[in-house]
Formats: sequence, C-alpha cells, structure tokens
Amino acid sequence: MKPITFRDRVKIFLRAGNGGDGIVAFRREKFAPRGGPDGGDGGRGGSIILRGDTNEDSLHRLYHHPHRRADHGGDGKGSNRTGRSGKDVVIPVPCGTVILDADTEEFIGEILEDGQETLIAQGGRGGLGNTHFKSSITQAPDKCTPGTPGVERAYRLELKLMADVGLVGYPNAGKSTLLTALTDAHPKIASYPFTTLNPIIGTLIYENFSRIRMADIPGLIDGASTGLGLGHHFLRHIERSRFLLFVIDMGAEDGRDPVDDYNNLRKELIAHNPELANRPFAVLANKMDIPEAAGHLENFRQETGLDPLPVSAGLGEGLEPVKKILYEQFFGKK
Repeated sequence: MKPITFRDRVKIFLRAGNGGDGIVAFRREKFAPRGGPDGGDGGRGGSIILRGDTNEDSLHRLYHHPHRRADHGGDGKGSNRTGRSGKDVVIPVPCGTVILDADTEEFIGEILEDGQETLIAQGGRGGLGNTHFKSSITQAPDKCTPGTPGVERAYRLELKLMADVGLVGYPNAGKSTLLTALTDAHPKIASYPFTTLNPIIGTLIYENFSRIRMADIPGLIDGASTGLGLGHHFLRHIERSRFLLFVIDMGAEDGRDPVDDYNNLRKELIAHNPELANRPFAVLANKMDIPEAAGHLENFRQETGLDPLPVSAGLGEGLEPVKKILYEQFFGKK
C-alpha cells in the first residue's frame, strides 16, 4: 500500500449554500375565500465548518479535495412552510491547524482542541415569504424576498503540530532512534541522513500513565530558516513545542563539531522565531558509545558551559535521566 503523503500546507476553496427564496402564496380554501397570504420563508444555506479531530495528523485529505461546497436552502412553500435548510459541511482537521486568508495571509483563527469548531463559510439566509408583508393596509401582499448567497472564499491552512517536546538536531543525529526508544512511534531509521522526511509524533507514557507528546522534526541544516534543506518547511512545528531537546551527535560521525552543531541549531531556530530563544530546553549528547564521544563531550561542556545528558539511543542507554527531566518539566517532581 502506498504511504499517505504528509501535508502541512494546503489552499482550500469553499462555497457555502445559498439561502432559499421566500414565496408568494395565499390560502385557498372553500370556506375561506379571503384566507390571506401564507407564503413560507426560504431555508438557510448550508455552512462550512472546520472541526479539530485528534484522529487527523495531516492535511492530506484537503490537499486532494480542496474544493468543498455546502447545499443550498430550499424555497419556501405555501401554508407558511419554510424551505428545508441546506446541510452543513464539517471538515475534520488536525489540532494545531492555523487558518489564513489565501490572498493576504491575514490570520483568521486556529484549531487547538479536539472538537473545537470554527465557522469559515457562512450559509446564506433564507428569503421572506409574503406573510411577513401583510399589514392593515396591505391585506394581500404580493411581495417576497430572495435568499442571500452563501459565502465563497479561499483559505490557506497551515499545520503546526501540537507536541509537548520538539526534538531538534542535524540529519543523522539520532532523533528518530531516540523517539523510538522513548515512545510508541516507529519512524524510519537508517544510517544515512534525511531518513525522516515528515514530522513524526510519539507519546512517552510513564508508569502512572502520565503522557508527553514528542515530535521528531526533519533534520535541519545551516540556512534552514532561509529555505535551505528539508527542514525549513517544518520549522513552524517547533513553535508549539513547550520544551526543546537538542539532540547532538557527540560522536561527530559526519565530521561536524558538536559545539558548532548546537550553536548553529540555536541560531536557525531564533532566526525563524525569536521567541524560541526563551523556550526551555535540554541538550542530549547522543552516540556516547562511539570512542571519540567522551572527548567531544568534555570539550562541549567547556565551550558552552552546558552539561548535556549523555545517552546512546541506539543501545537504549542513558534514557532514564531524560525521562526524569521531562517528567519534572511537565508534572513536577514525583
């Protein structure tokens, strides 16, 4: 089976239903020759609504079906009967979806919780039947009004993943391996860069059933904030993370300096969003099973003044202190 492509940006085109027309009608009964007006109102047009759904993790459904239309309202009928209302269209979207005007990029709203609804295309109002125009002067009005048109509009939707912890690191730093070791996620893992092409969410579950959602963001490279590499489209997913874990390849397998890696990652995040400079974080010194890692770690501590947690995600070593720090960050000390 072909895997579903992750989509975190999509342009959608919506058309709400028109309201039905009111009608002109009069009572026609044998014993009521002057029965008077009884034209009913038109029904309202269907609206289009976005609804947060935790079962959705991508905008791929909307990407393949971006045009959505709601039903029109029915026309009024005699005997003061109102036309049927158009059926609303409810579109499920992932929590964390941001709604923008397609042309101006103006912020419209966002869906943050499961079940949260936002009306983004209002259906038209039904027209009035001639009953509304009866008066002491006009006993037999022949006036009615048409329904109003439904809203027709385009939006751009952007997904910013709702995760407690964001894993940040260069390609091949071991983020996917770490996510697999800590959570229920099973991302693709290989010994070459850019095996993670889409953000992956996993859940860290503690013995007391406390849960922390973690996001593995595709590996960043220098210049990611300006559009270089695979990670630049996914930097927005970091914005909602309440805590950051910098995963540093302390074994320097790709010939990079771990100190430079950390400094450059911080620079790219802040260039993308300055608010990330104040986001709580911890640094993980990964691949400590590599012989050269111990020397690199000592140099890292001297150069940065930080004290990373030494781990070997591939061997499952050093993970308990990571779990403890995350638990204390979100739930306090046990």
